[in-house]
Amino acid sequence: MKFWNDDEGIAMGDPMGGCFSIIKTYDGGKTWGKLQCTELPDFVPGEAAFAASNSNIKILGDQVWLVTGGAMARVIYSNNRGSNWQIYNTPIIAGGEMTGLYAVDFYDKDLGVIIGGDWNKKEDQKYNKAITHNGGKSWNLLANGTGPGYSSDIIFIPDTNGQELLAVGSPGIWWSGNQGKDWKQLSDKGFYTVKMIDSINGYLAGNNRVSSFKISRN
Repeated sequence: MKFWNDDEGIAMGDPMGGCFSIIKTYDGGKTWGKLQCTELPDFVPGEAAFAASNSNIKILGDQVWLVTGGAMARVIYSNNRGSNWQIYNTPIIAGGEMTGLYAVDFYDKDLGVIIGGDWNKKEDQKYNKAITHNGGKSWNLLANGTGPGYSSDIIFIPDTNGQELLAVGSPGIWWSGNQGKDWKQLSDKGFYTVKMIDSINGYLAGNNRVSSFKISRN
């Protein structure tokens, strides 16, 4: 789940009752209401929503992007906090129970990244990461066949003009300084999610572990 402010938030789950399960709150999470199926795009049987350590939703201003996995790997987008929705296809691997998108992040309204892969083939580096320069309408694969394989989170590092990225997952931690064209593995220790405080300091969380770190660019 993600929140725009102290009161208004949004969460996503697997499709139920004939449509995507997207719920909203207007009272800080005390009560939630499910969006009506008539308000949502159609889903494909077998399409799912991977929790992925809360990395499959991104909020920026009034915009919200959600990503799916399983039978499809798609981006569900709203520019008005969920009143209307569009759906965008991606080139990410899909079709298996554990394939698809696990994480999304946007540096600004146009520049975004997605990552995922196949949880059952974590070493596979193909068709698992992509970038957009038009708000998610179209996506281009990144470093296909190199860089991180399966990952459960990806973020832009703040104040880097959208150049620096961190990707994390159970296989390890990866860094890119050129929008994902090239990658360097920083560690083979597995984590599930990453957050930055600023351009240097951040936190990682994984299986029974939380770690702080600093980025050195020397």
